[in-house]
Amino acid sequence: MTTPSSNAPRRSVLITGAASGIGRATAELFAARGWLVGCLDRDAAALDALGRELGAAGALCSRADVSDRAALAAAVAAFGQASGGRLDLLFSNAGIDAKGSFETMPWERIVKVVEVNLLGGMDAIRNALPLLKATPGSLCLSTASASAIFGTANMAAYSASKHAVKGLTEALAVEFAAFGVRAADILPGIIDTGMLSSQAKAQLPTTGLWRVLPAADIAQLVWDAYHGDQLHWYAPAELAGYDLAVTADPRHTRDERIAGKLA
Repeated sequence: MTTPSSNAPRRSVLITGAASGIGRATAELFAARGWLVGCLDRDAAALDALGRELGAAGALCSRADVSDRAALAAAVAAFGQASGGRLDLLFSNAGIDAKGSFETMPWERIVKVVEVNLLGGMDAIRNALPLLKATPGSLCLSTASASAIFGTANMAAYSASKHAVKGLTEALAVEFAAFGVRAADILPGIIDTGMLSSQAKAQLPTTGLWRVLPAADIAQLVWDAYHGDQLHWYAPAELAGYDLAVTADPRHTRDERIAGKLA
């Protein structure tokens, strides 16, 4: 792991979905380690609370919904001005879930999941790309999901959006290499955030692939991703082996899930 020298320019990270869960934990970690942290979120109250916690010297907070193209572009531009045109790490993290059967889920909700999880992330990346290109060693990092390994029943729209994020990452890793910009994603399993109800948490195992991890663990994974050179980062790490097994025999995974043997 490398750390900047005392006379190196201050490194900067821009996080979407920064006001809660993984985004908040990541903002706290990077601010504590001396980075300039840009925090974007649609929740004004939570964003204000985060800004007070991190302080003006450590964070620049802007209210922006990633599905609002004008607000997103303005927020990224404002951060670029504040950082002196530097962006070491874009963490495209904003996302929403949608639980329920594909058959009965309102179409409007399906569209919103794709709009936020995929299109909003793509728009954030396009807006931030000039800053990333201007910063040596920069990384474009997106939040995918274990649902991008094998789709989760009753979360079909969410799974589809996260599979798309994983594919987008792989494509951009090739395209952006021409600019000297890296692309990668994280694939978290079950994380203790607002998306996880207390009832669901109580039913989950304490060991194994589907154990509940704290958001702080994923913040550390983001840190490791910036300082590493992998394409896909898994949490827990054992999910990498699960990904290989699913690829080798997806029908087996399907049948086990139908039988209720896997989460």
